[in-house]
Amino acid sequence: MNALVTGGGGFLGGAIVRRLVERGDRVASLARGRYTELEALGVEQHQGDVADAGAVMKATTGCDVVFHVAAKAGVWGPYAEYHRANVVGTENVFAACRAHGVSRLVYTSSPSVVFNGRDQEGVNESAPYPKHFEAHYPRTKALAERLVLAANRPALATVALRPHLIWGPGDNHLVPRILERGRAGKLRRVGRHNKLIDTTYIDNAADAHLLAADRLAPGSPVAGKAYFVSQGEPVPLWDMVKRILAAGGVAPVTRSVPVPVAYLAGWLCELVYGTMRWREEPPMTRFVAHELSTAHWFDISAARRDLGYEPRVSVEEGLARLAAWLGGAPYSNSTLTDSL
Repeated sequence: MNALVTGGGGFLGGAIVRRLVERGDRVASLARGRYTELEALGVEQHQGDVADAGAVMKATTGCDVVFHVAAKAGVWGPYAEYHRANVVGTENVFAACRAHGVSRLVYTSSPSVVFNGRDQEGVNESAPYPKHFEAHYPRTKALAERLVLAANRPALATVALRPHLIWGPGDNHLVPRILERGRAGKLRRVGRHNKLIDTTYIDNAADAHLLAADRLAPGSPVAGKAYFVSQGEPVPLWDMVKRILAAGGVAPVTRSVPVPVAYLAGWLCELVYGTMRWREEPPMTRFVAHELSTAHWFDISAARRDLGYEPRVSVEEGLARLAAWLGGAPYSNSTLTDSL
């Protein structure tokens, strides 16, 4: 299989690349930088931005399948930047797929596309998109997901995956943020309740993408659908944070703030940072306040049924691997490649 992975130098994109290379597929990557890890794997690297239609068109030449992973994540920044990366970039990807006759497109979406600010317990794919979004990331990811699913045609089969809170060795986003704030004493529990959440270990997230690609074909049960992906074992949010902190040798969170206070702080931060046009992320936003105070775990029975997905690395095993990686000690023979 000739595969293109957009964002192949990132955390999830890199894991997908390694899985493809391990099983003998020919892999190309489109990313804004060049990566020695990908060069060592023999990956053809195209340097460019997904918002650049010409770069996407060039990188897609000769591909059988595209894994569109690249996106602008985060909870702060100008809407135009999120729209350019997440919506325009996605439009460029499926335009290039059509131009080059690519028959399969696997899109990395997010459960946040259906987050409405309230508890989501056992939610399945029938959950609607909310009428209002509190952050540009979920809003633009929802727009892009809709475009991808609507683009499903006999000549181009599409599928969207919604992995929740991806973590593990090599994480350059979630785990480092938790550890950094924990070390600085800036972490606070939001609310008194320890709500259940879903997470996804990096290897499991990558596996789900390959399974989706292998089962994706025009007219297949997978085509034109979105799927939640997770560990399938919801855990209390602050227990998970505590264990990630422990894996990095950081003391647990002991202080908390009421939900209304956190939400008000988020609103004020957004007002001040927006007025002053500060680009750095505020210490709190309304979206984050709701995320940290609500349950969000999902029914992954559809992924199990249609994709054959089963999380092969448990939360326990994943935390052990994370602790070993953070401590600099190899946890297995595959530590180095798993953490690139």
